[in-house]
Amino acid sequence: MKHLLRLLTLFFCGLTSVSAQSAPGVSISIPTEPILSGHSHNDYLRRTPLWDALSLGFISIEVDIHLVGGALLVGHDLEDLDPSKTLQSLYLDPLRDYVREHDGWVYPSQRSLNLLIDIKSDAQSTYEALLAVLTQYSEMFTTYSETQVQERAVSAIVSGNRPRELMMAEAVRIATYDGRIADLGDRIPANFISLISDDWKDHFSWRGGGSLSEADSRHLAHLVEQAHESGYRLRFWNIPTPWGRSVEKVWSQLLDAGVDLLSIDDVDAYRDFTIQARAARRD
Repeated sequence: MKHLLRLLTLFFCGLTSVSAQSAPGVSISIPTEPILSGHSHNDYLRRTPLWDALSLGFISIEVDIHLVGGALLVGHDLEDLDPSKTLQSLYLDPLRDYVREHDGWVYPSQRSLNLLIDIKSDAQSTYEALLAVLTQYSEMFTTYSETQVQERAVSAIVSGNRPRELMMAEAVRIATYDGRIADLGDRIPANFISLISDDWKDHFSWRGGGSLSEADSRHLAHLVEQAHESGYRLRFWNIPTPWGRSVEKVWSQLLDAGVDLLSIDDVDAYRDFTIQARAARRD
């Protein structure tokens, strides 16, 4: 069945005309069109960080960083950090190499890849170090000013410990700010906040059994409307993840309600789900 779904991937996605070296001697293919709802949660935990998500067509990738001794190390907790696993070595260097070799884009359709960088250490010092690093790769990053957005291959979004005032003071930004539901209604420009992210369990009682309750459905519809009216996309983490095919019903209900990005741990299962959904729409 998985072999059949992989073949369907090539058929329904238009298929894949570009490839990259994910590791010495290992070649992968990147679909021409990304999965616009796919967010690779804690991507650095994958067998092959970055490339697993890109080979499946994910439009969004999440990386946790800590500032340690001047280096931006990738990982969720301090005890998990490895000095060899930096933001540059795992993500920025391979992305820059790939973009340079493929006409300035990750995806041939010229859809920008979202790189959500979750700051786990001190907000200001880590952001300042991050800004210095991202500037070295400015050729591939989308930039933002009061009057213009210059879209490029990768769009950085700062999450976690975010130095809001510091970022707002920048005349030209190389990253946007990951907002929260509390920011809805504050009329903050979409060139500062491009994404609203929040913990599902803090706002809804539904845990994945059956269908969304009427109260949760109304509340979700209201949040989706607020976000979209302001030009933001909406994402939740801690979405219900029941066992087996029940999780596909969760994904379907959230997407049908207008949620833009789903934080996904099982990227292969989500890719298969999108293939089946596209096939069903064609029938």
